[in-house]
Amino acid sequence: MTCYHWRKLRIYAIFEPAPPRGCSRQDGRIGSHRHVKSAQGVTHAYKQTSTIRFHPILSDMTSIPAETGYAYVGFENLHNDIYPAISAEQNTSLHQPDKVVLITGAGRGIGRAIALQYAHAKVASIILCARTASQLDEVASAIKAINSEIRVQKHSVDVASESAVAALAEDIAKKEDRLDILVNNAGYSARWTPLHLSEPTDWWRSFEVNLKGPYLMTRAFLPLLLKTAEKTGHVDVVNLASIGAHQVNAVASNYTMSKLAVCRLTENIDVGYRDKSISAVSVNPGGVETELASQEIDILKPYLNDTAELPGGFIVWLTAEPRKWLSGRYVAAPWDVEALEKKRDEIVADDKLKVKLVV
Repeated sequence: MTCYHWRKLRIYAIFEPAPPRGCSRQDGRIGSHRHVKSAQGVTHAYKQTSTIRFHPILSDMTSIPAETGYAYVGFENLHNDIYPAISAEQNTSLHQPDKVVLITGAGRGIGRAIALQYAHAKVASIILCARTASQLDEVASAIKAINSEIRVQKHSVDVASESAVAALAEDIAKKEDRLDILVNNAGYSARWTPLHLSEPTDWWRSFEVNLKGPYLMTRAFLPLLLKTAEKTGHVDVVNLASIGAHQVNAVASNYTMSKLAVCRLTENIDVGYRDKSISAVSVNPGGVETELASQEIDILKPYLNDTAELPGGFIVWLTAEPRKWLSGRYVAAPWDVEALEKKRDEIVADDKLKVKLVV
């Protein structure tokens, strides 16, 4: 057994041969001939037949490949929860008065947390969108409890429906004369299963929600975003991505592929509209235990140690001022923002945090 100290957790990983019958569903088979160096410098090798047995809430996060960008700012600079630099409740420099924010998937989990953090940021208006309208009532009440002066709109919409999104954009344009921040948060994952056992309609639904949704929303709201950018000098499009975008997973092909495509969509928005004062950034929200993340995916649970307030605060920080140097790029909410700022010159000079073929 090897013990690591990481992000305020004591983490154990047991490397052993494949387990006998009756092993826990939390046992996860891992790839062939990998080598992992621990925080103590000890290198562990394991083969295709090896298994990492994950104990509840305990896992070896140091085994995550560097190319995922998981610890790009250093393991010592990763967060599990909101902190003063990204908390609008504690940091008045993050306040964004007059701004209008639209959030999809706002009825629960990360979307709800994003909405509440913008309430702390004292924005003028928050537009809540979700498929289940009843969920939005509680979120709207929570926003008003934080700041009763914020205008709140609630809309039931399927972001994968072209007609529904078009109708939403038309309605919003009548009620608001600007849109400063579009957060494409709504997400979906088909059941994790090997490709030959997948159900085609369900598998494709991940692309409908995770990729087509942000495309339709951005397309429909670009006229209002462009109008706002002309007046204010800057607007933001935030697309929720995932660390899965940079991983290959035999049972999660639908989710990982759709999130990879989201990163490329973000880059295309940046290329097409950067000169019109629109910034677009892909944000990995971290390991948050939401209903989406936990459904039938027991092996993920040891990694879900981040609060929903972490990505909520990170996104508020991201849009608090123009951060054009991050436009078109992938970032992760657990990254310490001060550590990220220190890498600014490196990121820009080497054009990092983008999807590329290494040759």
